[in-house]
Amino acid sequence: MRTNQPTQILVVDDDPELRDLLREYLTSQGFAVSVLHDGDGLQARLERERPALIVLDLMMPKVDGLTALRNLRAKNDDIPVILLTARSDEIDRIVGLEIGADDYLGKPFSPRELLARINAVLRRKLARPAAAPEDRESVVFGPFRVNFRQRSLERSGQSVSISDTEFALLKLLLSHPLEVLSRERIVELMYGTANGISDRGIDVQIWRLRRLLDEDAQRPRYIQTVRGRGYTFVPDEAEDSIPQ
Repeated sequence: MRTNQPTQILVVDDDPELRDLLREYLTSQGFAVSVLHDGDGLQARLERERPALIVLDLMMPKVDGLTALRNLRAKNDDIPVILLTARSDEIDRIVGLEIGADDYLGKPFSPRELLARINAVLRRKLARPAAAPEDRESVVFGPFRVNFRQRSLERSGQSVSISDTEFALLKLLLSHPLEVLSRERIVELMYGTANGISDRGIDVQIWRLRRLLDEDAQRPRYIQTVRGRGYTFVPDEAEDSIPQ
């Protein structure tokens, strides 16, 4: 993971002892580390410097971690973010993953565990395919247009209300046309490893997405079930090529 220039990490946390501990430890591991005491100045900081990854505390005064993360993703900023959460903050943790966190770590934690999470997220970032769908302005299928930069869905020119989770799932499926994705693989691609999310919840998300795309969610056209294996997105031109 090391290059000639040290990889820069930004730690955003209102606990000065933890900030100093993480700065000292991550610096000893070869990273260049800068710190910020709350989420209020995050946007301004990112205009001056561009870290490879942000370690973001969930509970902070002024602008909390969830708000800061939501603001980032609303601007289509895909910089990797690892949330630091209290172990009791399960709902907030799941919300954080749904709105775009790449991983999370419950407090208290070992700095070595955070280091492992940082390296794993950075490896996933390097492994992302160059031709991801968000590199294009939009994708059209049937009567639908998906705009990745605006994070919007239209049907026959009319806006369709879609949640962050539904949009993330749709984007993932569009990234892998005709590829059968198991529930476990979908969870891993959407939320990262060690996410604590049950793969059975994917069935509910698929059902909700089908309700947006099909008049009859029981007879889906675009998101097909491959029995015993998972789900696949079938483009218009491949309607007769559904994997069996």
